Amino acid sequence: MKYLRIKVFSCGSNETLAAAVCERLSLDPGKITMSSFADGESYCRIDESVRGCDTFIIQPICAPVNENLMKLLIATDALRRASAGSITAVVPYLGYSRQEKKRTGREPITAKLVANLLTTAGLDRIVTLEMHAPSLQGFYDIPVDHISSARLFAKKLEERDLSNSIIVSPDTGGVTRARHLGRLLDLPMAIIDKRRPEPNDAVVMNIVGDVADKDIIIVDDIIDTAGTLKSAVISLKEKGAKRVTVCGTHPVFSGPAMNNIINSEIDEIFVTNSIPVSEEMKKNCNIEILSIAGLLGQTIKSIFEKRSVSELLEDIQL
Repeated sequence: MKYLRIKVFSCGSNETLAAAVCERLSLDPGKITMSSFADGESYCRIDESVRGCDTFIIQPICAPVNENLMKLLIATDALRRASAGSITAVVPYLGYSRQEKKRTGREPITAKLVANLLTTAGLDRIVTLEMHAPSLQGFYDIPVDHISSARLFAKKLEERDLSNSIIVSPDTGGVTRARHLGRLLDLPMAIIDKRRPEPNDAVVMNIVGDVADKDIIIVDDIIDTAGTLKSAVISLKEKGAKRVTVCGTHPVFSGPAMNNIINSEIDEIFVTNSIPVSEEMKKNCNIEILSIAGLLGQTIKSIFEKRSVSELLEDIQL
């Protein structure tokens, strides 16, 4: 069925994902021009009528983060001024979400600033995948549909023998996420207790749970430099862990990520396509990418038809 009053646009941060979502919905991608002025300022023009339409902008806020955030803001403003019926930002990876509280004095809470910017720009709703902290939904004065990637990973892992496996949360903040996957797969859970003296730097203090002679499934929302992931795997191996599989929703993969993964004892990594992954990373790091296009497509369809998104996610067709 073709939904003529839906318009799906991409601002360029993940064109492949946007195209896959449009294919799921039997829609042509929305016509939009994104360019830059000579001094680097972003420019946007909507190249078709959107008057009265339910519009969706697929735009993960990934690297280059500031540029992609600005493109989302000005595309939202363009749609609002073009009299779109509603504007929903589909932001699989919500950049700046790790700056959600002050850890020391005189720091910003940038996640709240970004929430204010997106709301002020004119968004009616946000759809996002695996927020760093679910409490971030409270930063927004508009509806937020927070989708979990757990069923996507569970479906993949169910293809193998899990009789000797254990789910591991890489920190105490990820316990809920790990417990969700553990419940879907009926597996026990362990927790890594760590402290983070600086951003992108963590020290493992203790491992809560028995991981000796177990096949490990580490569940995390973001893989950035992979430095903390590498130290976690070292600690698990020292405790007698066997095979290590990593399920990371958002493949940020910045800085030394490739070297850290290559030089760790990680056997395989599953990530989603919320963020584009370079061919070099895929080739050298034994990474398998799971598509969220079906999940996002059905979520968009459910919002358009004014059906419950919560009910949809209970039986999502991945």
